[in-house]
Amino acid sequence: MNNKEAIVVKSSHSWNLLFFAWVLATSGTLISLFFSEIVQLPVCVLCWYQRIALYPLVIMLPLALFPFDIKVIRYVSPLVILGWLVAFFHVLVVAGVIPEAAQPCVQGVPCSEVQFSILGFINIPVMALFTFSLIGFLLYLSKKQFTQDTY
Repeated sequence: MNNKEAIVVKSSHSWNLLFFAWVLATSGTLISLFFSEIVQLPVCVLCWYQRIALYPLVIMLPLALFPFDIKVIRYVSPLVILGWLVAFFHVLVVAGVIPEAAQPCVQGVPCSEVQFSILGFINIPVMALFTFSLIGFLLYLSKKQFTQDTY
C-alpha cells in the first residue's frame, strides 16, 4: 500500500464523522418540520433563525461527501456557530436569564414559552443547542483526524 492509498483509508474516518454530522443535521431538520407541520407547534423568531442555520447543512454536507472534500468545514462552520449562538441565546431566554425587554419575540409567538418538553428540562431550544454542539464537535474531530492523517 503506497502513501496515497494509506491517506485515503485513513481519511475514511473523517468521512464517517462528516457523514454523521450530516445525519444529525438531517434528523434535526426532519424533527423541526415534524413539530411545526405535523404537530402544529408555532415557530418563534429564534427558532426560525436556528432553522436558517441548520437547513443548508442538509445540502452542503453531502455535497462534500461525494467526492470527499474536507474544505466544506470552512463553509459550514459559520452556520454551525451562528446556529449555536442563537440556540444558546434561546436557552437563556427560556430559562429567564434574558430580560423580557431584550427578547426579540414578545408579540406573536413568544420565544420564552415552552411548547414541548421531555423529562421537564429537555425542550426544543435545548435540543437545538445539543444538535449544533454535536455537529460542531464532529466537524472539529473530522478536521483534526484529516489533518493528522495527511501530515
